[in-house]
Amino acid sequence: MNAQTEKRLVPGPAGQIEVAIDLPPDGTTLLGTALICHPNPTQGGTMDNKVVQTLARAFIQLGWRAVRFNFRGIGQSQGGWDEGRGEVDDAIAVLEAVRPPGEALILSGFSFGGYVASRAAQRITEPAQRLVLVGPATSRFDTAPVPADTVVIHGEVDDVVPLQAVLDWARPQSLPVIVVPGVGHFFHGQLPLLKSLVVRAFDPARA
Repeated sequence: MNAQTEKRLVPGPAGQIEVAIDLPPDGTTLLGTALICHPNPTQGGTMDNKVVQTLARAFIQLGWRAVRFNFRGIGQSQGGWDEGRGEVDDAIAVLEAVRPPGEALILSGFSFGGYVASRAAQRITEPAQRLVLVGPATSRFDTAPVPADTVVIHGEVDDVVPLQAVLDWARPQSLPVIVVPGVGHFFHGQLPLLKSLVVRAFDPARA
């Protein structure tokens, strides 16, 4: 994402996993790790997706270590597409490799990555402090129920995951959804607004 991005390979269930780590500016108190899961790898999703990088920038601004990674079979990550099952395993493996025990955690994801984050949240032994899901692929993958304080952001005119599908998933949970008017799945032209919405959800004074 920038010159300070640290790239490394960590062990995963299907082989090595490619990881990118960005830290807040020097002098910032590190609050914990924010894991960001990328969109569907069968449709070109990678850890360098613009929405994923926007989430990373938001978390860095808030004082969190931003951790992006490529699912199996993408970039330098070994293995192949596992229809969402193994990809959740990948997320857990990355956490185990880069997050110090007991450190605070944010789980986040865009599109398919939102599904992965929701499922990973059910499996980790130490609960995430919060989840952030952008355009979660609720119409395509069995996205898990999430905690009441989860931040869900969706475009009004999303043509990949219809807004109605997200509302239908959120309704039984009484879960609020932040709807961005006139915006599609990839938030074209509205990435600064997306970053601001995430920052504002955690620290209104910084937005």
